[in-house]
Amino acid sequence: MVSIDVLNSEEIIKELCLCNGVNYDRIRQDGPATKTLEMFFSGFPKMVGLFYFPNLTNLTLVGQSIERICNLKSCPLLEELWVTECLLTRIEGLQDCQHLKKLFLYHNSITTIEGLENLNKLEVVWLNDNEIDVIEGLDTLLNLKELNLAGNLIHSIGICLDPNVHLERLNLSGNKISSFKSTVMKKLMYYNMRAKTISRQLREELEKLKDLKIKLEQTPKDRIKRLIFHRKILEENLSDLQASKKYRQYISKPHDHIQQQSAIAESNSSEKEESNRSDSDLKEQICQKLCTLKERIQFWTEKMDEIDSLHEKEVARTEQSFDLLAQFLQTELETVGNVRFEEGTPSDSWFKSCYDLILSRFCASNFKTFGITGVKINRIVRVHNRILRFRFEERLQDYLDNEDGTAAEDYKKTLEYLFYNLDPVISVKKNNLLQILEDGFTVTKNSQLYDQEQEESVLLSNSLGFYETSKLEQETNEEANHYDPELFKHGKLIISKVFLGHNVQAQQFLPIKLANYPDANSVFRPLKSNSSTLCSSDDEMCPSKELQPCDCSLRRGDWFVFDADLVLPEYIVEYEYITQGVSNMTCSPSSITAGEFSNEIKLDEDLIAMEPVIKPRPKIIALDERTILSIAKANMYSQITILNLHGNSLSKLKEISKLHGLHKLIISFNEFTSLEDVSCLPNLEYLDASHNHLISLEGFKGLGKLKHLDLSWNELTKTMDEINVLRRHAAHLLTLNVTHNPWQKPALVRMVVIGRLKSLTRLDGLLVTKEEVSESSKFSTGVRITQALLQISARTDHIRPRCLSLLPSAQIISQISKNCLDPYAEFNNSWYHMITSVNLVGQNLSRITNLEKLENLRWVSFSNNHLSRIEGLENCVKIEELCLDGNCITKLEGLSKLVNLRHLSINNNQLTSFDKGVIDNLSHLHFLSVENNRINSLAGLQKAQSLIELYLSNNQISNTQEIYTLKGLNNIVILDLHSNPISLNHDNYRLFVIFHLSPLKALDGSAVPYLMHVLCHCRSVDLVPADHFKSVHAVNLENNNLTSFSGLIFLSHVKSLYLNYNHIESILPRQKSQNHLTNRQILHQKVNSSGYGQQGKNNRDTLFGESLSPIMQSLEVLHLGFNGISNLQQLQLGRLKSLKSLFLQGNEISQVEGLECLQYLQELVLDHNRIKMISETSFAKQSSLVSLRMEENRLRDVNNLHPLVKLKKLFIGFNKIQDISEVEKLEALPTLLELSISGNPITRKMFHRQLIVLRLQNLQILDGIAVTSEERARAEMHFLEQQTLSGQNSSIEVVHPVSTLFLNKAPPLRVTNVYLPGGNHHHIPGPDLYLNNAQDDIFPNESNKHKKTKHHGGVMNNPRSVNAEIAFRQFKGGTSISSTYLQQGSQNRAAHLQGSNLEHEGRCAN
Repeated sequence: MVSIDVLNSEEIIKELCLCNGVNYDRIRQDGPATKTLEMFFSGFPKMVGLFYFPNLTNLTLVGQSIERICNLKSCPLLEELWVTECLLTRIEGLQDCQHLKKLFLYHNSITTIEGLENLNKLEVVWLNDNEIDVIEGLDTLLNLKELNLAGNLIHSIGICLDPNVHLERLNLSGNKISSFKSTVMKKLMYYNMRAKTISRQLREELEKLKDLKIKLEQTPKDRIKRLIFHRKILEENLSDLQASKKYRQYISKPHDHIQQQSAIAESNSSEKEESNRSDSDLKEQICQKLCTLKERIQFWTEKMDEIDSLHEKEVARTEQSFDLLAQFLQTELETVGNVRFEEGTPSDSWFKSCYDLILSRFCASNFKTFGITGVKINRIVRVHNRILRFRFEERLQDYLDNEDGTAAEDYKKTLEYLFYNLDPVISVKKNNLLQILEDGFTVTKNSQLYDQEQEESVLLSNSLGFYETSKLEQETNEEANHYDPELFKHGKLIISKVFLGHNVQAQQFLPIKLANYPDANSVFRPLKSNSSTLCSSDDEMCPSKELQPCDCSLRRGDWFVFDADLVLPEYIVEYEYITQGVSNMTCSPSSITAGEFSNEIKLDEDLIAMEPVIKPRPKIIALDERTILSIAKANMYSQITILNLHGNSLSKLKEISKLHGLHKLIISFNEFTSLEDVSCLPNLEYLDASHNHLISLEGFKGLGKLKHLDLSWNELTKTMDEINVLRRHAAHLLTLNVTHNPWQKPALVRMVVIGRLKSLTRLDGLLVTKEEVSESSKFSTGVRITQALLQISARTDHIRPRCLSLLPSAQIISQISKNCLDPYAEFNNSWYHMITSVNLVGQNLSRITNLEKLENLRWVSFSNNHLSRIEGLENCVKIEELCLDGNCITKLEGLSKLVNLRHLSINNNQLTSFDKGVIDNLSHLHFLSVENNRINSLAGLQKAQSLIELYLSNNQISNTQEIYTLKGLNNIVILDLHSNPISLNHDNYRLFVIFHLSPLKALDGSAVPYLMHVLCHCRSVDLVPADHFKSVHAVNLENNNLTSFSGLIFLSHVKSLYLNYNHIESILPRQKSQNHLTNRQILHQKVNSSGYGQQGKNNRDTLFGESLSPIMQSLEVLHLGFNGISNLQQLQLGRLKSLKSLFLQGNEISQVEGLECLQYLQELVLDHNRIKMISETSFAKQSSLVSLRMEENRLRDVNNLHPLVKLKKLFIGFNKIQDISEVEKLEALPTLLELSISGNPITRKMFHRQLIVLRLQNLQILDGIAVTSEERARAEMHFLEQQTLSGQNSSIEVVHPVSTLFLNKAPPLRVTNVYLPGGNHHHIPGPDLYLNNAQDDIFPNESNKHKKTKHHGGVMNNPRSVNAEIAFRQFKGGTSISSTYLQQGSQNRAAHLQGSNLEHEGRCAN
C-alpha cells in the first residue's frame, strides 16, 4: 500500500511540473533538460522530487512552508538558490552545491550563519530579515562581493569581515549596531577630517604671510611704479627730441631740385647753433636723470627681491611645520591610537609648565655674542606613546627591584627632564624625529658633539640651544666672526623624561661608553666655558628676558644615558630665537616704511624734482581722429608708425583700426582690461601694455609680426591659457615681459613660456639660455599619456591595499605595490585590461588622452598637472576613486558616465558651480572634496544621496539658503564650509547648519555636540538672562515643537524670526482652561442675549485686540508657515506693531482676521489655506500692503480689497474664481502692477487675458508674463473688430450707452472664426462654439445699482474703458453697441491709446 507521504510528494511534484511547464508523465525524459524551476507562494511545502532535475542551475522558492533545505545532493550544478519568505530556522543541506554563486535566504527565521564553509564560489548572500545576531561563518568566502544582512539583530561588526577582501556591497541597515568606532572607515573619516583641518590651518597661515608680504611690498611697488611712470615720460621726451633733431637736419640739407636762397644764410646760423646747444643740454639732463631713475628702480627691485626671498623662507618653514603635524596624524592612524599627539594651548596646565621649563633653561647672556636676545615658543605638542611609557615604567621597576629600600624611595630625585636638540639644517626625516617619537631613542655611535665621540649612549642636554652654541662657537673659532645666526634661528627639540639613576661626571679624554663607566646609568659632561661668555653671578639660572651677567654656563652640560628605554619622549617643541634687527616677516610693515624707507622715499622725490621737471598733463579718456593725429604729430593716419598713449585713462582704442602702418604702440599706465582692440594692427611690432588691468588675453589675435611685448604689472592669472594665446597669435616674439602678474603657478611661468614660444630670446629682462630651452621642451606641447608613461605609473592590483593611509589610493598602490606591468609584454588589449590603478601626479599633463582601453581602471590620480577640463574617461566606467587636485579645471563635465565613482577630490581648481546633472549620475559618491575653488552655489548636490563627507572650505558660498540644498542628504556626516563668507559673515551660522542638517556629526573640523541636536527639537525657548542676546537680529527655529514664542519675546532687537514647521498657537502660552466653572458661568457663556455674553465678547476683543501691550517692537519679518494655525485671532499678531512681512502659508486658516493692528504690513502670504471669502474687516486697515498672496485657497470672489490702496502685487491663482466680472472689482486697486490668476476656472475661458489687459490699464505683469503696449493695443483692436462684426447682425442698436438704462440681453456669441492678435483669421473646426456666461441682473437694486452707475460713469469720463466695457458686455452676453457710437469715439480712443502706450513705455523704461 502506498504511504500518504509518497502520495503527498507525488502531488507536490505534479504541482511543480505544472507551474514550470514540465509534462509530469515525461518527467524522467524532460527533467534533465530543465535548468530553472520556480514556485511562488503555494504548492511546494517541502523540497522533494529534485532528483528528476540533475542539471538544475536556478531554483526559486518564494512564500512556501518549507522548514528545512534538503535533497539538493542531486543538483550539483546549482548556481542560484532562492528560498525566501519561508519557515527556515537554520542554514543546512548546501554542502554538495559546490558551484553555488548566489544564495537568497531572506525573510526567514535563521539565527546563525553556518553551513557555508565549503561554498568557495559564493559571490552573493542575502540573509536579511532574519534573526541573526552575530556575523560569523563567512571567513572562507573569499569571493564574496555582496552581503545583505539588513533587518537582523546584529550589535557589532568588529573584524569578522576582514577576510572578505572582494566585498563590494554591504547592507547592515535595520540592525542594532550602536557604534562603528572600531571600523577602519570610521578612523579614516576622522583622520581625514583632521588632515583637512591641518591643511586649512596651513592655508590660513600662508594667507597671512601673503598679506604680510603684500603690505611689505606696497611701498617698493608704489615707488617702482612712480619711477617707471616718470622714466617712460622721459624716454618719450628723449625720443621726441631726437626725432625733431633729425627733422631739422633733414630740412637743412641742400636738395638737387631746390635752389638755396642766398638771403637766408647768416641770419639763421646763430639760431640753429643756439638751438643745438639747448637740445644737447636737455638731452644730457634727460639721460642723466634716466640713469639715476634706473638706479633707484633697481634699488627698489632688490628690496622686493629681499622680501620675496624672506617670504619664501617663511613659507617653507611654515609648510614644514604643518607637514610635521600631518605626519603626526599619519602616525596616529598607523598605530591605531597607540601613539597620539596633542597640540597644546596656553590654557592647558601642562603647556604652561613646559613653557616655563624652556624659559628657565635658556640664558640670553650665553647667546649675546651671536646677536640672539631671546626665545619664542611657537608650538608645543604633547606625545602620548603607550608602548614607550609601558617600556619605561617596566624598565624603571626592574631597576628599583634590584636596589635597596633607600634607593627605591629616592628614585624620584634622579628623574629629570632633558632636551634632545635636533639639527635645524637637517630635515625631519634625517633627524629620525618620527622614528624617535614612535619607537623611542636608540643607542648610536654618531656624536653630535663637536670634539668628542659618543658611543653606546643617548645624547641629551639640560639647556636650550646647547647644540647651537656649540656649533656657533666652533664656526667662530674656525673663522673669526663668521657665522649666520639665521641658520639656527628656528629649531625643534624633544623634551624627554629621563631616569638618570647612578650618574657620574665624564673624565677627560676617556670615551663615553658603558665599558668605561660600568657602574653608571648616565654620564654628565659640563660645557667647556668660554671666557668671553661667562661672568660672575649668583647660583641662579638666568631668566630669558634678563641680560645681566650670570654663571649659567657653569651648570650647562650634556648627558649620556646608556639605557635608551629609560628615556621617554614626552614633548616636541618648535621655537625660534629673537635676533637683533628687522629681518623677519613678523615685523610691522608700518615700522619698516616709516623707519628704513623714509630716507629712500625722500631721495626719490628729490630725483623726480630734478631738471627737467615733468609737467602734469591732462589725461585722455577717449580717442578720436583729432586726438590721435595730435598725439602722433601727423596730418593723416598713413603717416603714423609710432603712437605713444602712456599715462592716460583709456580703456578702449577707438579709431585704432585705421592705423594700418602702425609699428610701435605704447599704452602703459592706462585702464585697459583686454587687448582685443589691437588685433586689427597686422603690422605691429612693438607693444607696451604694462601697468594696466589686463585680466585675460582673450581677443588678442592677428599680430604675427609682433616682436616685443610688455605685459608686466597687470592682473593675468591663467598661465597656460594666456601663453597659448600668444603661441597662436604672436608666435614670432623675441622679447616678452610678464612679471608682476598674479599667476596661479608662478614657479612654472618661465618654463611654460620658454617651452611654448620657441623664438623667444629674452624673457622678463633675462636672456633665455640653451639649458632653459632644453629643460622646458616638455612644456612645448604638454606631456601626453603614452604607453611608456603608463608602464611606469600603472599597477594591476585588483584589491586596494589594506593600508591605514590618508593618501589617495592610486598613490598608495604605486608606492607599495609590486604588481607592475611586464615591460616585455606585447601592447595589446589584454595589456590595457590588466591596468586597475594609474598614478600620474605632477607629470605636467595638459590633457587626459589614451585611456579609452583602460576599461578596468578603478583608482586614478591626476593631481598637480595643467588640466583645464575633464575628458577621456568616458570608457573608464569602473573608476571608484578620482583625484584631480591642483589643476585648472573650470567644469565637472566628463564625469557623468563614472557611475561607480565613490571618491572624488578636485581641490585647488577653478570651479564656480556644480554642473547640473553631473553629480546626479554619481549615485555611489560618498566622498567629495572641492576645497579652494570659487564655488558660490550648492545647486547640483540635491540628489547626492550617498554623500557622507563633503569638504567645501575656502570657496565663495555666502547665502544661507544654500544649506537647504543639502537637506535631502540623509547620510551626510562630515561637512566643511570653513573660510566661506557664509561661515564668516552670518550670526549663528553653526547652529543654523546643524539645525537643518540633522545627520551631521562634524562641522568645519570639529564635532557636533549632542546638545546642539537637542536644541534643534526644542518645545520651548528660555533665554535667561536676555541681555546676553542683545546682538541677535535673526533667529531660526524651524522644524521644532514650539507652541508659542515663549522666551523669544524678550529678544528686543530681533528683526527676522523663522518658526515654520512648528505648532505655534499664540505668541504667549495659552492659559489653562478653568475646570471648575459654575453652571451660571457656563450659562452666561452660552447665552448671547445676556449681558454676560456681550461682556465675554468684549473680553475676547481685549484679549486679542489693540489693548494688549506691544512686544518685539523691532520684529519686521515673521515666518509661521505650516504650523496648523486655524485661528488668526488667537495668535495675537496685533502685538507685533512693526511687522512688515508675514508668512502664513500651509496652515488651516479659513478666515482672515486679527490683522487690524498691523498697519505697517507690506507683505502677506496666505497660500495653501482654507480661505473661502474676504470679509469687510479682513484688510480694513492694511493700507500699506504692497504684496498679497492667497493662492491655493477656496476663493470664489475678490470682494473687499478696496482698502489696499498701495497694493502692487496680487496672487490669487488656483482658487475657484469663475466669473469674469470679478476682475472688474480689481479696478479699485489703482496701483496694481502684477496679477496672477492662473489655475482658476476663469482662465479656461477664451480671451480672458485680453479682457483683463483691457480692464486693468496699469497692469504690467499677468500670470508671470509681461504686458506690453503692443499686446494692449492688439487686444483693444481685436475686440473692436469683434464688436463691429456682431453689431451688424444685432436686432437692437443703441445710439449711446448712457441714454439707455435697460439693455436687452444679446444672444449667445457663436464663434466660428477667431481673430487672433496679429491679424490672422483661424477657423475653428467642428461644431460652433458658444460662450454662454452668467450675466448680472440688469434691473438695479441695492446690490448692483452702484456698480451700474460706476460702469456708465466710466464710459463717460474715461475713454480708455469704452472698448473694455464693450468687451465685457459682449463676453457676458450683454447688449450690442452700435457702430455709429464706435465711429464717434474712434478718434478719442486712438488718441488715448497712443498716450497710454507712451505712458506704458515710460514705465517699462523706468
